[in-house]
Amino acid sequence: MVLELPKRWGKNSEFEGGKSTVNCSTIPIAERFFTSSTSLTLKHAAWYPCDTLEPHIVLLTSDNTIRFYSLKVPQTPIKVIALSDTEEETLTIKKGRAYTASLGETAVAFDFGPQVPVPKHVLGQRGSEEVLGYPLYILYENGETFLTYISLLQSIGSLGKLLGPLPMHPAAEDNYGYDACAVLCLPCVPNILVIATESGMLYHCVVLDGEEDDEQSEKSWDPRSDLIPSLYVFECVELELALKLATGDEEDPLESDFSCPIKLHRDPKCPSRYHCTHEAGVHSVGLTWINKLHKFLGSDEEDKDSLQELGAEQKCFVEHILCTKPLPCRQPSPIRGFWIVSDILGPTMICITNTYECITRPLLSTVHPASPPLLCTREDKDLAVSPLRIVAESEHSFEKHIQSILNCFSLALRKSLREMAERLADKYEEAKEKQEDIMNRCVHKGIYFISHPLMLKFAVVVEQSWQKLQG
Repeated sequence: MVLELPKRWGKNSEFEGGKSTVNCSTIPIAERFFTSSTSLTLKHAAWYPCDTLEPHIVLLTSDNTIRFYSLKVPQTPIKVIALSDTEEETLTIKKGRAYTASLGETAVAFDFGPQVPVPKHVLGQRGSEEVLGYPLYILYENGETFLTYISLLQSIGSLGKLLGPLPMHPAAEDNYGYDACAVLCLPCVPNILVIATESGMLYHCVVLDGEEDDEQSEKSWDPRSDLIPSLYVFECVELELALKLATGDEEDPLESDFSCPIKLHRDPKCPSRYHCTHEAGVHSVGLTWINKLHKFLGSDEEDKDSLQELGAEQKCFVEHILCTKPLPCRQPSPIRGFWIVSDILGPTMICITNTYECITRPLLSTVHPASPPLLCTREDKDLAVSPLRIVAESEHSFEKHIQSILNCFSLALRKSLREMAERLADKYEEAKEKQEDIMNRCVHKGIYFISHPLMLKFAVVVEQSWQKLQG
């Protein structure tokens, strides 16, 4: 069942603008298939990692089959990968469990790796164009790991071919446990697989390309003798699922045989860190040796066995962030939901228990994502240089540079003032000419502009004498 939340909008970006109750849509996946096949159970589910396509969900069922479903057509798979022969699965025992499942030869989990070019020998074509696909690592309960390449954009028949089991080095008699339950591929190159067992063991494996040796060259006629990658077990980690309690001051702590399935979650904020959820709480694991591993693989070293020596130099960090089973007598409280969100103070873990209790914890881990390089450490000569740095490194001093700027400004200001003065002078001459023209016209009509008092008295006398003469 896929749950789709409504859109966010409004001032605080809340669901449907901040309504107290919102409606969510649900999409049932393979409902008719599971209803008609009641003996089948869902082992694992994950999203297909491609961002260019419509959302697709991948399901692994107990019949050793992986099915790809589109949310547009949720009842019919668009791709099916059978991991075992159909005849073997029909031979079931009374409880409905196949013989292969009894022997641990059934898939229990899978995970996708970053997109890579599919090897030519997998495609079976020579001189063809490069095909991109996602490596799909499939983990079996007996500890074996298989590999296939998936691309929903390509319809090449060789894609989806199962390769494996992948050889593990160094070899172990128990094949590193018979109770494998989870696998996780960290987003780095080369890929690093994390294999978890129900007893609390974690195996960090480096996926390296296979090399052709004498035995493979003798079997070159066999089409199944393809060059497949190898898993180099870099280190093993044992999680403390239950706290060890001492019975006395001088006695050793009591060891508990508590075991449970473990789920692995990658950290979206830090590629070199992942998290484990189980019935006893949450563990966080940080791989601090990834950078050294990249330097080692980039060197001229050809002896891959020296990876063990590299792993002995610096171990990973393991933190028991949340414990939901502090005492052996306490009932476990499994973690049902888990996610990492970014916060102002750093990444924060959000957990939901089986009692629907939401728990948040800050991840105060010693493992953090790599910081971006400083500008002073970059050696690119084509980068833009600050103008102040150019001035500081030039032959002239900073004071002279400022003085030259002021001189240019002063010249521009003087030029502007000179032009303004010339315009005012032209306007003054024009106004003066207009005034003289008006005065001449007034004198011609016998109109006088007199401002001095004596001249005003004289004008009055002249005006009176002129009136007497006319009278």
